[in-house]
Amino acid sequence: MRILVVEDEPGISNFLKQGLEEEGFAVDIADNGKSGLDLAQSGEYDLLLLDWMIPGLSGVELLRQFRKEDTTTPTIFLTAKDTVDETIFGLQAGANDYIKKPFHFEELLERIKVQLRGRNTPSEELNLGPIKLLPASFQVFKGDKEVSLTQKEFSLLEYLIRHKNKVCSRTKIIESVWDIHFEYNTGVIDVFINSLRKKLDLNKEEDYIQTVRGVGYMAKEQ
Repeated sequence: MRILVVEDEPGISNFLKQGLEEEGFAVDIADNGKSGLDLAQSGEYDLLLLDWMIPGLSGVELLRQFRKEDTTTPTIFLTAKDTVDETIFGLQAGANDYIKKPFHFEELLERIKVQLRGRNTPSEELNLGPIKLLPASFQVFKGDKEVSLTQKEFSLLEYLIRHKNKVCSRTKIIESVWDIHFEYNTGVIDVFINSLRKKLDLNKEEDYIQTVRGVGYMAKEQ
């Protein structure tokens, strides 16, 4: 799962990134409200960790704008503000939880797990035409036939279906599926796309995974 940390103190953001990545999360960092909002609105994240006092947009204003488009992604405030009025103010802006600085990482981790609990429920089912993907059980079906995928193929297909009918750039795919955030040969994506098409037995009439020339790919309903 991916977490966005919006925090302008490098010591705290680096500490969070290292700790969360050791727990198996993919983590991106923004050090100001404007870039934080842009990243949050990309729809790439399962949870947001927001500092209250950040340059540009405050954490509260960032969250207010974000909630106009997304009312479900869990958000936790990290802040030194701790009065009852401030806590209520933050929660009314759309936060799901609130933790006061300084904090113990173990407590933050448990709060994150509580917010993420049930995001991938056993009953969740993602669909693309005749393709059915079950995130919790790591299964993919085309019609009644189960299709065996590698972990990376599964993650790539899940990413495309979750962004169905939207163009996914190669850069976004390599960052989100491979968690690579530097110059990298994205040609590896083409190899995995070709493998997915073969394993899913997609013919030209079943163009559910479309190539967007010069940009990337799109999962498209027929």
